[in-house]
Parts: sequence; C-alpha cells; structure tokens
Amino acid sequence: MTGDVDITGSHHGGEFNLAAGLLIAATVVAGYQIVKSAIQALRIKNISIDLLVSIAAIGALILGNWWEAAAVTFLFAIGGALEKATLNRTRKALSDLVDAAPETATKLNDDGSTETLELWELEPGDTVLVRNGEQVPVDGTVISGHGGVDEAQITGESVPAEKAENSEVFAGTWLRSGVLRVRAEGIGSDSTLAKIIHRVEDAQDDKAKSQTFMEKFSQWYTPGVIVAAAVIGLITQNVELALTLLVIACPGALVISIPVSIVAGIGRAARDGVLIKGGEYLETAAKVDVVVVDKTGTMTKGRPSLTDVIVLDPVYSEDEVLTLAARAETASEHPLAEAIIQGAEARNLNVEMVESAEPVAGKGIRADVDGHTVAVGSADLLDGAVDNAPILQLNEQGKTAMFVGVDGHAIGVVAVADTIRDDALEAVNALHNRGIKVVMATGDAEAVARNVGAELGIDEVRSELMPEDKLTIVQELQADGHTVAMVGDGVNDTPALATADIGVAMGAAGSPAAIETADIALMADRLPRLPYAFGLAQRTVRTMRVNIAIALFTVLVLFIGVFAGDVTMSIGMLVHQASVLLVIGIAMLLLRPTLKEDSVADKKVEQIDDKVSA
Repeated sequence: MTGDVDITGSHHGGEFNLAAGLLIAATVVAGYQIVKSAIQALRIKNISIDLLVSIAAIGALILGNWWEAAAVTFLFAIGGALEKATLNRTRKALSDLVDAAPETATKLNDDGSTETLELWELEPGDTVLVRNGEQVPVDGTVISGHGGVDEAQITGESVPAEKAENSEVFAGTWLRSGVLRVRAEGIGSDSTLAKIIHRVEDAQDDKAKSQTFMEKFSQWYTPGVIVAAAVIGLITQNVELALTLLVIACPGALVISIPVSIVAGIGRAARDGVLIKGGEYLETAAKVDVVVVDKTGTMTKGRPSLTDVIVLDPVYSEDEVLTLAARAETASEHPLAEAIIQGAEARNLNVEMVESAEPVAGKGIRADVDGHTVAVGSADLLDGAVDNAPILQLNEQGKTAMFVGVDGHAIGVVAVADTIRDDALEAVNALHNRGIKVVMATGDAEAVARNVGAELGIDEVRSELMPEDKLTIVQELQADGHTVAMVGDGVNDTPALATADIGVAMGAAGSPAAIETADIALMADRLPRLPYAFGLAQRTVRTMRVNIAIALFTVLVLFIGVFAGDVTMSIGMLVHQASVLLVIGIAMLLLRPTLKEDSVADKKVEQIDDKVSA
C-alpha cells in the first residue's frame, strides 16, 4: 500500500523521504558532538571510542540504514550523559568537602564588639567568635568557652568532640553546643580542610597501576578494532557486519571500570576520615598482609595511668592508701605523680595540696600530710626490712610500682603504667579477621612489650629496638614476600615508614605534614580505622575486578551474538551503554557507609551537653 511508513529504512513511498530525513536529522544532532570529540582526539594522536561510533554511524548512513545510524548515536549520547551524571556522584565526597569550606567569620575586636568578615580579611592571631549552631571558620586554638564540635568533615567521627580552653578546632566543622572564642591560626588555604580537599583531589586523579595498564591497552585495542573490522569486512564483503563490530567492540566499560572504582573508594574513605594518597596506594593497601605497629601512643595511650592499689596494712583501705599517696604527690614534679593524682580523682577522692614536701632524688618523695610523714617511692624511704614481692610482681607485668608509707611504715603499694588503648583489642581482632598479621616493634623493655602483646593477642613482639631496628624488621618481612604497612608517629619511625609498602599516620587532623606525606592518613586517632582502611581497599580492588569481568564478558557475548546474526548495531550500542552504566553503578556501591561507630556515641553527646549546660 502506497504511503506506508517503515522507520527502519526498508520502506518505500512518498513518506519514506520524510522518515529518512527525520532519522538523518536525529543522527546529525546526536552525532555532531561525538564526531567533534573524535576529531579533537585525533588531533592529539588519540584514537578514541568516539571515533569507532562516528565511523559506524557514518557508514550506516552511507548504507542507507537510517534507523541504525540514529539509534547508535542517540544511545551513545544518552549513555554519555548518564555516565557523566553518575560519575559526578562518585566525586560527591570531594564536592561535599568543597561545600563545607566556610566563607565568612565573626571577628571579636579588642573592645568587645564583633564584625562579620570575609575569610581573606582575617589574619593569624585574630580572635574569632563561634556560637552554637555556627561553623568554625578557621583552624585555631580555643581561648575560652566550652562546647561540642561536629568534626565529621575532618575526622569522619559522628560523635561531637568536646572542646575547651587550649583545644584544637578545624575550619569546616560545626559547633553543636556552647560558645567558643578561637585564636585563628590556619586561614583559608592554610587550613586542614583545604589540605584535605587538595589531597583528595590529587588522590582521585592519581592512577593505579592496573588503570595505567588498561589505558595503554586501550591505545592499542581501539585502533586494533578498526583494523580487525576492516579486515573482516573485506573478507566477508559485509560492510554492515564490520560496522556492527566497531560498535560492540567499544572498550568503554573496560576503560572506565578501574578509575570509577578508585574515585568512589577514595571518596568514601575521605568521608570516613581516611585519606588515601592515590590509586596505586589503594591497590597496595589491599595486598597488605603484615602490619608493623609501635607500642607507645599506638597500641597504648602514651601516658601513664594508675593501674593497681594494694593494701599492706589492714588498718587502711584502698581509698585511704591512694588518697595519702596522691596528696604526697601534689608536691612532686615527677611524670608519674600526675597519674596517681588523676587516679584518685577518678575515684572521687579528696586530694588536697600538701604544705611541705621533700623530694628524694632517685627514690621518691616525703610529704607532711596531717601531721604524719607520708612517703611514696622505693623501700629506701621506709624504716626496716620490707617485703619487695608485690613490687617485683608488678614490675614483671611492665608496671612501675611504689611503696606508700606512713611514718616509715609500709601501708600499701601503688602502680602506674602506660595502659592499653580502649580500642586496641578491637583493632587487632579486626586485622586478624582480614588475614593480616600484627607485629609490634617497640623500644620499650621486653617485659612491658611482652605483656601488652599477650593482652592484645599480637602475633609477634619485638622489643628494646632502636629506630634503625624497625627499618630492618620491615625489610626482613618484605624479603619474605610480605606486603608491609607501618604505623608510626613519623618522627623516630621515619626510616621504617618510608621503606614500608604503605606508611600510615594516625591522628593526622592536627598534622598538615602527615596529611601531605603519609600513604594513608587516619584523621581521627582511632585504631579501628586501620583495619577499616585496609578493608575498604580490598572492597575497592574486588569491585575493580568484578567490573573488568563484566566488561570483558559483555564484549564476548556481543561478539558471539553478531556472528550468530542476533545483534545489530543499535542492539550492540544499547548493551554496550548498559554495561557502562552497570559498571559505574557497581562502583557507586562503594559510596555506601559501612563504618560502624561506637555504641557509646549517644552517651558521649549527652555528657558534652551536660557539661556545656553546667
């Protein structure tokens, strides 16, 4: 029947020209930018995916296959737009950080008046006023005030951090309760937030080794596809088959499978307060099977705490022994004195200052307490023979023990030690669950190190080490075929950190140097972030492998379909774009939050609010 319309191009009649014209117009509109991009790539000697699509579309037009030409260009253009939109989602962590950057600040003048200024108008040393619900505009030190600050953008912590006089605060964080007066120190580009943004930006653009390989592969693969399609076309004398092969062999999903995973993985880590230097370090972190950690300040709190109070004279109670010891230590400048005083205060004991005391070099202190001479220290401060068994037993456990005596008579023993961090056991167990061996390397005494290692279940303990010994340990482990991560403070551990496959800095929020130099920087001083970082790296690498497998499988299926006669150019392009979006979608799963916060979070918030109210 004259006038029937067949938009596939196999029709005839007066309306044929109208349908063909519309399809050709659609091809030109959808394909203009594709051809333009292909030409721009050729100018820099790059044979791009756009060139494959351009050749296929132009060939289809020459063959009079209007529908295929329009469908291929339209699907490729739509797929490109969706790809760009979803890729932008993977960079959301970076855009969130940029959006968090403050623009103005309330300056507190010497006369007590306030004024709102742009950040660039502030100078280091200015006093900034931050009210409840406002954003902290600068890095600085709290001069006065008290409040809870939400530091999630910096450290990834969901629990507000308690801030008081001499506390550090960071630009981009939010004051959730209280009022703070802050001395400005880091302003604008000098702030920790700016350094994090710079670091994440560089890291997301940094290429992993597998990504570099894939890009080199595509440089040969894409022109190889063109040559192969031409050869097949000449052999089979089937131009449409050759053009279809160009479309289905597009390596889009293969090329994008790795970078989109890296961007998503690094972005998720940044939102959780873990800065990873780049794709190469992300891949290496996924292979880590041994972690070397320092003891002091890493597995332990890095400061002495009261651990034991033993009563030797039944006339006195534990609290009485501790109170007398703490009161005597109020006159001491010894580093262990503060641990005893704080231990007494933690038990709500009344620790009054003494009026007179006599430090005894190398032995301890004697003080006048309510008319009695109270001694805290070695047995030399006491009269007569004393049983040293309790002291020796505590010393074997790595603790520093001291006698407490009244008027020359031993009434008890107090002991202090650098105690294990509350989250250390959780972190070690999590590392073991990931198949990672933990080696503790410390300069501390063997007895101390052995006790800490036994309590935490550490696999191997090396003690009484010099900094160069830690370097040797890392090298030995690497020589045995291990991928080694080193966690240290970046000072005496610098040689080992530099040699390890991955150098990790903890509590890096207050250290711009650590943010810039560490392969992995944990912004919060929390050990469980260490296994989390390795776990996220492993998830990211698994995602990369899954995406590569999907991309290769898709191309294989399409090739089989083409030679079986079941796949046309338009179907091939539809499946190709679907595989690209699937690869991106799988990578975006990495953006889901998986970090578990402490169950005591709500309680801590309530405690901060109570202190502010008080």
